[in-house]
Amino acid sequence: MDIKQNITDALHKILKKDIVLEVPPDSALGDYAFPCFNLAKEMRKAPPLIAQDLIKKLGKIEGVSQIKATGPYLNFFVNKTDIVEETINTIRKQKDKYGASIKKEKIIIEHTSINPNASPHVGRARNALIGDSIVRLMRFNGADVDVRYFVNDVGKQIAMLVLGSKGKKNVQFDDLLKIYVDINEKSENNSKIEKEVFELLNNLEKGDAATKKKFKDIVDICIKGQSKIFKELEIEYDKFDYESKFLWDKKTEEILSKLKKTGKLFEDEENRLVLNQEGYNIPVKNPVLVLTRADKTSLYPLRDIAYTIEKMESAKKNIIILGEDQKTYFQQIKAALDLLGYKAPVPVHYSFVLLAEGKMSTRKGNVVLLEDFMKEAVKKAKEKMKKKNDKIAKTIAYGAVKYAILKVSNEKNVMFDLDSALSFEGDTGPYLQYSYARICSIFDKYGKKVPLTADLSLLKDNSEIELVKELARFPDIVKQAANELSPYIIANYVFAVAKRFSEFYHACPILTEKEELKKARLILIDAVRQVLANGLDLLGLKVVEEM
Repeated sequence: MDIKQNITDALHKILKKDIVLEVPPDSALGDYAFPCFNLAKEMRKAPPLIAQDLIKKLGKIEGVSQIKATGPYLNFFVNKTDIVEETINTIRKQKDKYGASIKKEKIIIEHTSINPNASPHVGRARNALIGDSIVRLMRFNGADVDVRYFVNDVGKQIAMLVLGSKGKKNVQFDDLLKIYVDINEKSENNSKIEKEVFELLNNLEKGDAATKKKFKDIVDICIKGQSKIFKELEIEYDKFDYESKFLWDKKTEEILSKLKKTGKLFEDEENRLVLNQEGYNIPVKNPVLVLTRADKTSLYPLRDIAYTIEKMESAKKNIIILGEDQKTYFQQIKAALDLLGYKAPVPVHYSFVLLAEGKMSTRKGNVVLLEDFMKEAVKKAKEKMKKKNDKIAKTIAYGAVKYAILKVSNEKNVMFDLDSALSFEGDTGPYLQYSYARICSIFDKYGKKVPLTADLSLLKDNSEIELVKELARFPDIVKQAANELSPYIIANYVFAVAKRFSEFYHACPILTEKEELKKARLILIDAVRQVLANGLDLLGLKVVEEM
């Protein structure tokens, strides 16, 4: 029995339309509510009158003990025993699949895709973390997800690295940032360097074998190093797609040929090929997209268009994670794709991660490297825990950083403070992991396996009912987070579960109760443990059984 579905079906039978139920802010108003505002125009009645009419038409609904009309809302009170038994039994049956709404579909998700020119800084991590969480969400719901990383292996940044590495032996991944910063500084006052960079790019696009090898060697060093760092955070990619592919297979030339036929492609006063994008509401004074340099070598947007077309032809559903500073650029790519008869991927834009030092820039060298930052997080976690267990400290530290970033909605800046993120109190990763560990410690004290059966009707205390109702929300939360591509919805929910559990824990003894009530409460907290584990996994956080 699905009580919420029973209510939805009963209303649908009368109204013949999709029904969306809400959860009232106060349980005194009911467990579910149906707002009647949207029916007013169609029915030509005031919402409170519609609510009164619906009560008369609704018969008895299985699992619902009472229906009340409160102003424009129709409020449903569920039978407490029914919702407790239904929710807990469903969690026990579905286990790590609880919350999933299976939807078999092929999805390509591109995330991270940072320039392969140095070790990533902390700000770049938000793209990877949001992308990874969305991947986890979609896979949890049964999708066949292909995770892509688009490697800019033919851009100006790589040419700068190739030039900066000239004459150096055994260049390592850790050397790249300094080489990149140094060559950028030198180029600011040396036009010769700029000229050499463009000569390299020209030779590359012509397919010069020696130049291609130089670019490949540098890119391989960087991708290997970056992959290792992200793998440490359990973020992995199914495929690395290289921009150079679209030069060698002449796809960029094909696209230019097709765009010429639209009458929108022209050569500007600098001899570059540019695309007229008037009429697409691009928020710039002169809406054009520059596709080549004066020597007609391709620029990133042209190769990006070719790559995006390949992705769109490989899967109907495409998602891409981009910084908010890429919004206008994405609109330009979307407009170009439209001219070519293609849809664009669904974008997920996110704001910046700000540390005390402010916004970071790899080119200027004012960065906090992600690798160094994570080492510092582990060190501080060990100090806070006063333990020498490196594995647990690492799990706590990585979880703290991930959660502190993912709990913030995509469009807001993350004001990151490591000490606050590592706190074991409040809205933090360690607090959530501690909640899970606390439940494990209760079972350690119990000394037996989770009871197979118990009289769940004994769970009548208000803190028990509110906790169960919170657990029952998880499938809807997962669905909402997946639809909105917003991991913070999961993060906020898991914190709400942990808070409800804490309220229950302080209000209801467990191991000192009589046997049947003790068993019922043990089964309840085991369900809480399962939901915490499921939710944390969607965020890429590991659970710990002791802290």
